Amino acid sequence: MIKLVMAGAAGRMGKTILQLASRDKAFKIVGGLEERGHAALGQDLGPVLGGDLMGVKITQDATAAMKHADVLIDFSHFSALRENLKAALKTHTACVIGTTGIPAPMLRQIQAASRKIPIVQSPNMSVGVNLLFKLAAIAGKALDESYDLEIMEIHHRMKKDAPSGTAMKLLEVLLGARGRDMNKDVVYGRKGETGVREKGKIGVLALRGGDVVGDHTVSFFGDGERIELVHKASSREAFARGALLAAKFLAKKKQGLYHMPQVLGIA
Repeated sequence: MIKLVMAGAAGRMGKTILQLASRDKAFKIVGGLEERGHAALGQDLGPVLGGDLMGVKITQDATAAMKHADVLIDFSHFSALRENLKAALKTHTACVIGTTGIPAPMLRQIQAASRKIPIVQSPNMSVGVNLLFKLAAIAGKALDESYDLEIMEIHHRMKKDAPSGTAMKLLEVLLGARGRDMNKDVVYGRKGETGVREKGKIGVLALRGGDVVGDHTVSFFGDGERIELVHKASSREAFARGALLAAKFLAKKKQGLYHMPQVLGIA
């Protein structure tokens, strides 16, 4: 049985993951983390998830929560990641990191931590989105620069970062496929007298509104035709299931940095 701690336990993703884990015999929930000052601190996880008492309190003490854990799943804000990683290293707890908007210095810390503990890090845990990454790479290489390339993502009004981590991963994949540069060949939205579209540029557009879980579209605009790769998430359960698959994957690992294609066997 995998002993699980959830960071961001009272958030929308945290609750969804814990609800699925509570119905999966492979897991035992042993801890929940939230940020300092959060209203859920000190509460039992059971009622927070809409069920009976579980005897597991939500805490801000990451080391105490992970003392007897096998895996931490972290969907908190990236500002909490430093302390969570520090505690995971101290307790030798594997980490599934689904946090988005992670700055480059923090990514380097994740890389360093993976030399001692096993980590799966991905901006999107969904099976479908990770297949989208692979299909986008294939299409990016197969279609030359006579096809104009645009990425569009849509998320709910509460999302704090833009473009989404998934859109940025798609951009990374497509820049690699096209041999293009992140600093020179990307256009984030358009305004004013933009002139003729430059060949080889990749456009990225972020829309926010309503309760959209997450839509991502990669469009290749050719002369006389358009190819679109589309993924639409209708429920957070798609991401939650992927996160739990990653936790099961890590239960068999000692150390190393892994990504969802390896978890899903499509690397």
